[in-house]
Amino acid sequence: MDTAGLLACYERMALIRRTEKAAHDLFLQGLVKGTTHLAAGQEAIAVGASAALRPDDYVFATYRGHHHALARGATPEECLAELMSRATGLCKAKGGSMHLTKAATGMLGSYAIVGSHLPMAVGAAWSARLRGTDQLAVAFFGDGATNIGAFHESLNLAAVWKLPVLFVCENNQYMEYTPIADVTAVARPAADRAPAHGIPGEVVDGNDVVAVEEAVARIAERARAGDGPAVLEAETYRHFGHSRADPAAYRPAEEVERWLKHDPLDLARGRLAELGVGAEVVAEADERARAVVERAVEAAKAGPPPDPREALTDVWADGGAAWRT
Repeated sequence: MDTAGLLACYERMALIRRTEKAAHDLFLQGLVKGTTHLAAGQEAIAVGASAALRPDDYVFATYRGHHHALARGATPEECLAELMSRATGLCKAKGGSMHLTKAATGMLGSYAIVGSHLPMAVGAAWSARLRGTDQLAVAFFGDGATNIGAFHESLNLAAVWKLPVLFVCENNQYMEYTPIADVTAVARPAADRAPAHGIPGEVVDGNDVVAVEEAVARIAERARAGDGPAVLEAETYRHFGHSRADPAAYRPAEEVERWLKHDPLDLARGRLAELGVGAEVVAEADERARAVVERAVEAAKAGPPPDPREALTDVWADGGAAWRT
């Protein structure tokens, strides 16, 4: 990654961090209904991976997916409007925080059912194979999903058919409130299980955007060449609890402090300094991100409510909702 690319990644991560801070504040103001699952601290995985992918590749994420939607081209205004149930939202107020989707940019959804999107990613990769393209499908999932049957079923079928699909585990150390290490027989819940399916697995520092970009670029090139799927386990840490209802009091204070010192934005700033990028240039990137999010909050607040008459549109591809057999 060159200096310009790293600076662009830093600004995108700063934009995501500020968008999620805005979502947090709007939730406390009662403007976000339901709950939210913030990905603050995990931005480098989404941004680094997206930097290594093509615009026509497919991405599938979990309910903790704001960072992936924003990394794949959704705007802060679209996302915040969706969280506030506005008609101008990314899904016209039909998805909310846990289902951000922008098919036009390859963001094929965030899924609330743990592990459910892994078979979908396999299907998308199979679609690319059938159509003769060299597109990739990428499934991002949490460490808890590695103990779900769909994880193993998806890896197995992808390996049997040598499909162009990447399985990227965002290992933030906790499956909701339980340390993944307490309930998993292997040290690396995703990477250590990949060989059982004949798939290469590796571990990367998920807070280092450059390391993530390089790792995803490497396995993406392999998949496009017809060598099949790969598993990448990105070690990271969420700054907040599982959801807005979770104060995360179960996490040891020293563990939290250690990970907060390994913040993705701080690491990127350090890399930029090593490349000779001045602090004022980084500050300008921060200011641009702040201004974009500030405008997005006001625009999202001003968005109209959804029209109840459109509640059943978008059920089918033709815009209808009539039952069919």
